[in-house]
Amino acid sequence: MSGVAPISFGPRLIGDATGALRRAALVRPSVAIERARPLPSEPSAIYARALDQHDMLRTMLRSFGVELIEIAGSSLDPLESAVAQSALCLEDGAVIMRPSSMERRAAVERTRSAFARAEIPIAGHIAAPGFLNGDDVLLIGATAYVGVGALSNELGRKGVGAILRAHEYRVVDVDIAPASLSLRSVVAPLSSDLVAFADGAVDATAFAGLTRIALPLGEERAAGLLLLDDRRVLVDLRYRESLRILSRAGVSIEAFDCYEFSKVGMTPASLVLTIARS
Repeated sequence: MSGVAPISFGPRLIGDATGALRRAALVRPSVAIERARPLPSEPSAIYARALDQHDMLRTMLRSFGVELIEIAGSSLDPLESAVAQSALCLEDGAVIMRPSSMERRAAVERTRSAFARAEIPIAGHIAAPGFLNGDDVLLIGATAYVGVGALSNELGRKGVGAILRAHEYRVVDVDIAPASLSLRSVVAPLSSDLVAFADGAVDATAFAGLTRIALPLGEERAAGLLLLDDRRVLVDLRYRESLRILSRAGVSIEAFDCYEFSKVGMTPASLVLTIARS
């Protein structure tokens, strides 16, 4: 062993796609969340409760040693807290996304501006007429899984695929059910060789070679969890059967209430934009 440190270029954001979460971005909700269309059978979100739940999320992340960048939101965007839709961070920079929703594209520009202030370089972007959300891309090891669903198009998926291959990822397309809002709302990594997925919400055969844990029908959004570190996750406390299944699989669980966000389709994974892991 020479004792000479290896030469490293760039910011080294995602050193290990399933490693410890070191840096992340959040967008605090505004009263606009009450205008968001709730999912079937759910009531509308309540702003005051959403604020309390988001503050708890922030407190928990900081207690785990995560450095936070807080991005300014807009009172015009009901889904502004779904910051993970705006970008995807790779080892040397961020890929800026282009959501299918027009009102969500302003949020992307706010994220881009915040990254410029934080000196986070841009590694690529999805250009028109392609569209794709950041939470439709899932990284595990050297493989990038790209969700094929209603909120992206082929041009967007091909664009992000080209960027990912340039960063030496193997790219796998994953079909998601029409009712699934994004890939990462129904699939989550638990370690470099273990994933949880919502039964019936995604084509789980795409994850061949990994150990797979199926979470039950009726608790689909439990799979929208956030990986904090190897086999340690932050998850919505309301999905009791899924929590039991994960615990029995040796996963360490940190739970909090994010019901006001889940009413409108947001999950822990969509509320946190991962910037750096190691």
